[in-house]
Amino acid sequence: MVNNMFFNDIHTRVRFIILIVIIIFVIIIGKVFYIQVLNYRKLSQMAEDLWSRKMTINAPRGDILDRNGKVLATSISTTTIYVVPNQIKNKEKVSQDISRILNCDYQDVYKYVSKNSSMEIIRSGMDLDYDKASKIESLNYDGVYLVVDTKRYYPYGETLAHIIGFVGKDNQGLSGLELTYDKYLTGINGELKYYSDGKGNKLEIPDSYVAPSPGMNLKLTIDIDILSSIDNELNNAMAKYNSESAWAIAMNPKTGEILAMDSKPSFEPSNYQKYSEDIINRNLPIWMTYEPGSTFKNVVSLLERYLLNY
Repeated sequence: MVNNMFFNDIHTRVRFIILIVIIIFVIIIGKVFYIQVLNYRKLSQMAEDLWSRKMTINAPRGDILDRNGKVLATSISTTTIYVVPNQIKNKEKVSQDISRILNCDYQDVYKYVSKNSSMEIIRSGMDLDYDKASKIESLNYDGVYLVVDTKRYYPYGETLAHIIGFVGKDNQGLSGLELTYDKYLTGINGELKYYSDGKGNKLEIPDSYVAPSPGMNLKLTIDIDILSSIDNELNNAMAKYNSESAWAIAMNPKTGEILAMDSKPSFEPSNYQKYSEDIINRNLPIWMTYEPGSTFKNVVSLLERYLLNY
């Protein structure tokens, strides 16, 4: 009787243990099924985010045009150097070669190449011309990438500079129409995505590229031919009378459209950093006060009509 009770107790324990093992096994199978089937996309995306690195491709800004479609501001293609420090084996050699081609200080390049980060833009390697970009590309160094970028170009230089304004290093509007209509002129950036492990070593996964979308164009009432004529006359007047400033506005009296607006002294929008704030921030036809002169005759004429009719 005692032996039967003993064996029954053992069998009960064995069955209990087997049941626990089965439950654990079912839980493990269920968890694997959940991970591999139901939650696959989310985990796959999380893994991809850990491996992937993105290089932003700046979208070209929209053009600014005069009333006849002539380009007053546009974006031109340049090249920018990106480096992935962990992928660069001989940092000294890479820094020497790049600084030699860029004609810049060795330490200026080395500080980016030796940083403990996933990606860096070499500031002296922005807005490269074709010749320098080709020389960098011919080095074929691991961890050194050339990405097509854009910069703003103003065909008429100082002419209309106060109206158009200028953009910063990151292609954002900082002044004038470039600032006022920045959200329309700004496009949608693209990206170049590559994959690397935690140490920065590139994985054998194909890179992906998303092309940028340019911004909207902006068409003005300005006539650049009229403006150029006025610009020449203002330069002549400044030289002849040795004046500190000069400005002019041309308007279509029938519609009120501004055909030209110009002021001196002016500045180069592409090199605005070289000018004082007094010059770049003061659009004199708007900012200055001046005697109304003959323009007040319209007010006198309207007042006269009113009084006569009254």
